[in-house]
Amino acid sequence: MINRRQATLGAWPLLVSPAFAAADAFERIGPEAAGYSSEKLAALAAFLQQAGSESLLLLHDGKVFFEWGDIRQKRLVHSMRKALLSSLVGQAEARGQIRLEATLAQLGIDDDTPLTEREKQARVVDVLASRSGVYLPAAAESAGMAAARPPRHSAAPGERYYYNNWDFNLAGHLFEQASGRTIYNAFLTDIARPLGMLDYGGVLGEQADGFYQREPERSRYPAYHFRLSAHDLALYGQLWLQRGQWRGKPLVPASWVDRSTQPISLVEPRWGLAYGLLWDVLVPEPGDERPSFFHTGVGVHMLGVYPKHGLVMVHRVDTEREGYRFNDGDLVQLIRQVHGARLR
Repeated sequence: MINRRQATLGAWPLLVSPAFAAADAFERIGPEAAGYSSEKLAALAAFLQQAGSESLLLLHDGKVFFEWGDIRQKRLVHSMRKALLSSLVGQAEARGQIRLEATLAQLGIDDDTPLTEREKQARVVDVLASRSGVYLPAAAESAGMAAARPPRHSAAPGERYYYNNWDFNLAGHLFEQASGRTIYNAFLTDIARPLGMLDYGGVLGEQADGFYQREPERSRYPAYHFRLSAHDLALYGQLWLQRGQWRGKPLVPASWVDRSTQPISLVEPRWGLAYGLLWDVLVPEPGDERPSFFHTGVGVHMLGVYPKHGLVMVHRVDTEREGYRFNDGDLVQLIRQVHGARLR
C-alpha cells in the first residue's frame, strides 16, 4: 500500500527532449527558484528512467520546474476519473441541479439487483464520500474491491467508508441524470476548453479520450473512463490549487473545492490518509490552512495538489501497454525522493 503521508511534493529543472518542448500552457523555472536541489532531482530523473516511468510533471505556483518524459501523451487515468468528475458535480450543485442531501429514493435510483428501502435512504453526499452502504457488484470493479466488499446491509447509509465502484459509477450517473449532459461533453465544454487543455478531445470510442465501460451482468451503471495527458492533468490540478479560480474568474466554486477536499473518512490513521468527496485527502498538520489532496490510479498514476507548498504533481505510466514495470513501491520512492530534494 502506498504511504500517502509521504505525498507532499516539489519539483525540479526541465529534463525533456526538444520533441516534447513545443509551446504549451506553462512557463518554466529552475529548481532553486522553487526551493529544490537540481542535483537531487537529477537523481530522481535517473530513478524514473530505471523504474519505467513515462512522465513526471511538477509545478510551483503554476510554473513547471521539473519535466521528465512525454507530457503530451494521453493515457488512461484509471481511478483519477473520480477527481475529474468532482468539478462537474461542484458546478452542477452550484446551478441547483444536484442536491447533496437528496436520497436515492427521491431520485428514483435502483439497480438490476433491486435496492432495499434502507439502501435507498443513502444521500448523494454519501455516494460521493463512498459511504452509501450499498454493497453490490459494479462495472470496472477490481478483484480487491470485490473481495473487500462488506456483507450487504452490514452498515447503514452514511455509516461506513468502503472504497467501491458502485458508488463512484453511480456518481457519474447522478451527474448525467441531473444535468442532462454526458460527462465527456460537459468536461470538454466546462473544464477542458476554459483551462486551455491541448490534448483532451472529449470524443467517445474504444480508444478515445472518454468512454464508458458497461458490464450489465454486474450493474446498470457503467464506469466512465478518461484518457488525458500529463500536461492537461497538470492544468486541472492547478485549477484546484487555485480553489477553482481561473484567470480571475470562478470556474469551480471555491466552496466546493474546500468542502470536497476536507477529510470525511479516516482511512489510514498512521499515515494521516483520509477520503473526502471524490478525492483522497491528507489530514492537515497543525498550521496548515488547507489540506493536501490527491488521487492515484492503479497505484502508479498520480495527481497531487499541495497548497502548503504551492505544488501540483502529475505522474503517468503507459498502463495500457502489456508488461509495464513501474509499481506502487516505485511511486512511494518517487515521492520520497522529491521530498528529500526540497531545500527549505
